[in-house]
Amino acid sequence: MISEHFPPMGLRVRTPRLELRLPSMEDLAALGDVAAAGIHTPEQMPFSEPWTDQPPAKVALSVIQYNLGKLAAWTPADWNMNLVVVHEGAVAGVQDVGAKDFAVRREVGTGSWLGRSFQGRGIGTEMRAAVLHLAFEGLGALSALSTAFEGNEASAAVSRRLGYRPNGVDTVAVRGKAVQGLHYRLTRQDWERHRTVPVTVSGLEPCLPFFGLGLTEED
Repeated sequence: MISEHFPPMGLRVRTPRLELRLPSMEDLAALGDVAAAGIHTPEQMPFSEPWTDQPPAKVALSVIQYNLGKLAAWTPADWNMNLVVVHEGAVAGVQDVGAKDFAVRREVGTGSWLGRSFQGRGIGTEMRAAVLHLAFEGLGALSALSTAFEGNEASAAVSRRLGYRPNGVDTVAVRGKAVQGLHYRLTRQDWERHRTVPVTVSGLEPCLPFFGLGLTEED
């Protein structure tokens, strides 16, 4: 099994409604279909790189290639785990969590997207809560960061609901226009005060060296 060689493939994070896991090839095919069907309205652009401004077939291909690239580039010092979100047996979107030098900094960043047909049901909050539990409870994180562009109220609302605090503003170019990026930071203490979603994690222990944890000088 692939998890014998790359244990993160066997990691599972579950909430009452969702399962989050690294994608199989079949999951990636389904994820491409979800992205091609639409993530946001045409006038919106929640991503710094407007990869959704392509024909549906290219959107699907870019999702597959991007996720494969993240898996291929994974190192203990610089990892990004793009988990597919599965709701009632259907792939609904992506929840990622990543870090550089996590063993030293103990800080993660997150990002996500959902297919439009899955939006408005509280899934975004539940899937973010899932990876926050993994980061804080499972990996011992001390803080988590998130960013939402001005106008992306859904993402900002998830951050506020889960206890994040404002952490500055910057300006980025999106579709050739200046857009404010609103940054949020969640401390371990604030996470503990806002834990409302039950989360279980399985298959974590053999993955720890892949997050830079439990390594020795001989590893």
